[in-house]
Amino acid sequence: MLPWIIIGIIVLLLVGSMVAMLIITNPIAEMVYRNHLVNPDPENRKRECSCVTNEEQVAMWETGLAWAEPHKDKMKEVSVTRDGLKFVGEYYDFGKDRTVIILPGRCECLVYSYYYAKPYEEAGFNVLVIDQRSYGLSDGEFNTIGKQECEDLRVWIKFVEEELGIHKIWLHSICVGSSTSVLLASQPDCPTSVKALVMDGCFISFRESFKTHMEDLGRPTFPVLDEVMYKIKKYTGTDVRKIAPIRLMDKVTIPVLFLYGEKDIFSRPEKSKLLIEKCASKDKEVEWFKEGAHSHLRYTNPEQYDAAIARFAEKHK
Repeated sequence: MLPWIIIGIIVLLLVGSMVAMLIITNPIAEMVYRNHLVNPDPENRKRECSCVTNEEQVAMWETGLAWAEPHKDKMKEVSVTRDGLKFVGEYYDFGKDRTVIILPGRCECLVYSYYYAKPYEEAGFNVLVIDQRSYGLSDGEFNTIGKQECEDLRVWIKFVEEELGIHKIWLHSICVGSSTSVLLASQPDCPTSVKALVMDGCFISFRESFKTHMEDLGRPTFPVLDEVMYKIKKYTGTDVRKIAPIRLMDKVTIPVLFLYGEKDIFSRPEKSKLLIEKCASKDKEVEWFKEGAHSHLRYTNPEQYDAAIARFAEKHK
């Protein structure tokens, strides 16, 4: 009986150690979750550059403002509502029969999206930039990694169709914004007006991307990473695994242009190639950039970036 007693003691010690570890790490996971995925002050909404210490980010912000300034006469403020929340945007009407909706990355407001508008203006699109839920001036407290943002996007698409009379809609998405566009495009009832996706730095899963972010910051991932994923589900109902783009791309059949950087540490090339291969679209293309950080590809390679969009837009009129 002695060996069984020893085994029992060992099991109790392991369970006790695990419980103690979770008690210690749970507050850390809560802090990480709220710092990255929750609007800390939903009643005090504002639009501002998300990283004023990053020179490239600031330069992109200022370049975007410089694009928007001379087009003020083409812009009108717009809004939609869903589930008691109000979401706001700006519509730049260039009199075209196609509109692109730009979906920015995590923590970004619509001003950030100005930076990506120029190639679409030149390619013959109207431009809709939006503050997604919990960012900018839009309502909401939680980022849901695309689950609720996808349903919000449906409302924006309906607005473009019914209020603006446009039935050719493209989605340009950056980083986590791509999770929203992939989720929508993978659904059998995706609006037929959505004609193409352009995705900059789409990750294979939010868990994979967030893990890399934590590693880049020099923070331990176990068990905090999975605790954060649990908190996403607890607070928003989002099961990150189920809506991971790698699990949905085989249902995406509309034209897709992937934009990826060979030195992107958050959407690594070896992972990104898996996503490209799984995409079911017969009209999929990928543009690789030798230089450029995650979400900053256009900053480093503006001519190549804009030319890739122009070619794709010309091909899929």
